Amino acid sequence: MKKPWMYGLFLMSLAPFALAEDTAEKNTGAWYLQTSLYTTHYSPDPEHNNHQDLIGLERDQASGWLFGAATFRNSFSQRSYYVYGGKRYENAEYPVYIKLTGGLLEGYHGKYQDKIPLNRFGVAPVIIPSLGAHYGPVQAELVLLGFNAAMVTTGVRF
Repeated sequence: MKKPWMYGLFLMSLAPFALAEDTAEKNTGAWYLQTSLYTTHYSPDPEHNNHQDLIGLERDQASGWLFGAATFRNSFSQRSYYVYGGKRYENAEYPVYIKLTGGLLEGYHGKYQDKIPLNRFGVAPVIIPSLGAHYGPVQAELVLLGFNAAMVTTGVRF
């Protein structure tokens, strides 16, 4: 799907549910549904896909620990999957945070198998850092994809 506005429309439709968040939820954590808005490769190549069509669901615990899964089209338009755990570090004064996740990435096959390190059996371990900001239930993140690309995502907590 090459229409990112549809993802945004879908996420906006969830806003009323996210706005209904009560104080008890803040103490127990929340779900986070996200999608990709923009991707850029540091060394552009005509083969590179900058439309990831990412959909991810993450569970954020009140302690800062999190786990989740995402599906997206990788840099070579192959459907890929990321299952991960990690930690979110909130700033006490500002609505910003740093997130560090690590997990398993599947989806680089065929002639693109060697495009990510340690992808020996079609599944590779990865570590992905992000910088995020939130306003109420809406969040946005700058995700650093190794030394190859950066992606901007947005989503809704509920």
